[in-house]
Amino acid sequence: MSTHAHLTYVSDADFQTQVLKSAQPVIVDFWATWCGPCRAIAPVYERLSEEYQGKLQFAKMDIDEHPNTAGQLGVQAIPTLIIFHAGKEIGRLVGPRPTSLKSEIDRVLAQNGLTVA
Repeated sequence: MSTHAHLTYVSDADFQTQVLKSAQPVIVDFWATWCGPCRAIAPVYERLSEEYQGKLQFAKMDIDEHPNTAGQLGVQAIPTLIIFHAGKEIGRLVGPRPTSLKSEIDRVLAQNGLTVA
């Protein structure tokens, strides 16, 4: 597992404290090591984690190592990125969208009254 300064790796055990109880909105990338599209979107996700630093927390969860949370949230395809705020899901992006990922994140945040400017 690679590490990146602005990414948090979450597990089934700490998902509630790291994501649902976070003071900031959190986007979670549900992925797996064998998933090609997941690897393709990873560099974009890492770059965006730097761009949104202090405004949106970025997390990753390996669904093979931590299947319970993904199952409870109904994650059926990967990559799936879910944005949470105040303990609730406010947006879901399914599939690799490296070119539109930033605009999709901005759209979800704006729809929920969360500005990142």
